[in-house]
Amino acid sequence: MSAGLGRQHPDVIVVGAGIVGAACAHELALHGANVQVLDRAGIGGGVTAAGMGHVVVMDDTPAEFALSSWSRRLWLDLAPRLDARQAFVRCGTVWVAADEEEYDLAAERRDALMRQGIACEMLDAQQLREAEPFLRDGLRGGMIVPDDAVVYAPSAAAWLLANVPDGNASGRGRITCRLGAHVARLTRDGVMLADGEQLRAGAVLLANGLQAMELLPGLPMQAKKGHLLITDRYPGTIRHQILELGYIKSAHNTTGTSVAFNVQPRPTGQLLIGSSRQFDSVDPAIEPAILARMLRRASEFLPQLPSLNAIRAWTGFRPATRDGLPLIGPVDGAQNVPLWLATGHEGLGVTTALGTAKLIAAQMTGAQTDVTIDATPFLPARFGDARSVHSTSEGVAHV
Repeated sequence: MSAGLGRQHPDVIVVGAGIVGAACAHELALHGANVQVLDRAGIGGGVTAAGMGHVVVMDDTPAEFALSSWSRRLWLDLAPRLDARQAFVRCGTVWVAADEEEYDLAAERRDALMRQGIACEMLDAQQLREAEPFLRDGLRGGMIVPDDAVVYAPSAAAWLLANVPDGNASGRGRITCRLGAHVARLTRDGVMLADGEQLRAGAVLLANGLQAMELLPGLPMQAKKGHLLITDRYPGTIRHQILELGYIKSAHNTTGTSVAFNVQPRPTGQLLIGSSRQFDSVDPAIEPAILARMLRRASEFLPQLPSLNAIRAWTGFRPATRDGLPLIGPVDGAQNVPLWLATGHEGLGVTTALGTAKLIAAQMTGAQTDVTIDATPFLPARFGDARSVHSTSEGVAHV
């Protein structure tokens, strides 16, 4: 990549100003690229604004563990540079075991994580009670992962876009943002906006979640709808992010509707409560039956919950791929400029944003020094013909 293109056109157009797009723009600028970020709305909107903002190690597959654990380290390294607006808190995660069977499974997971260098430990029933006094009686125990964290992702996205040293210093590039810029089509030389304006670039990166499917309709992704609810301020009610062990199974369902207990303390003293997953709806409206089912499940673990005042509920749509791993890498197409993807992160976009950005920057610039994991499991090419690109008579790339 040559930063010289930036005199007339940006080196890279990044479509999407959510947490993944912001992280990619930040990292590319650090590597000397001049980046233009386009978003049809504002910074940190969409699925970034709709999510919980957890930074958590997940290990359903080796590739998921590699990306999430590496990216969590990157977040922990970045945290001292953030301020109160990003609300980064290393609160840790408590995984709750309801019975002996789940406790044994948690112990197996603890052992596996510790073998890979992740700090975690088991909690018996009394230790769980001391860690989280408001959980119900009768729980067998749990596992705590102390280095997991939460962050206010919309503000973190804004920070990443604003905090790149001046482009004239240290050979670093710069970032410019155009908000309210609706990308309607890809062209051979860049993108076309909905008003007909054409923008040229040295490369195009789609980091706009499910909206990438509007530009590449054959992408192997689908929407996973989820509900969240936030309460009034009740400081000290919970101290850690708390999840039931069944959350892992729920998070990786590929059909149907499921709910699982997931509650997160916010620095404001509020409780952020989830979570639900469903594939049978693309309607953003709150579904009272699903929300009630989710809250009933949460109340099974937090009996005090029904007495708390809820102030807002909302929905969002996670971009989910068929194999549960994001699409990070190049797409072959008919454009004159290279096309790249950074999407499909489902519920781990915040967790894995910084790692995704380093993978993208390494592939686009050839600088591999910052990459510590194998990018192969995340390459879009793994889906073969499902993402083969052809050109139309208008010179627009489609899948």
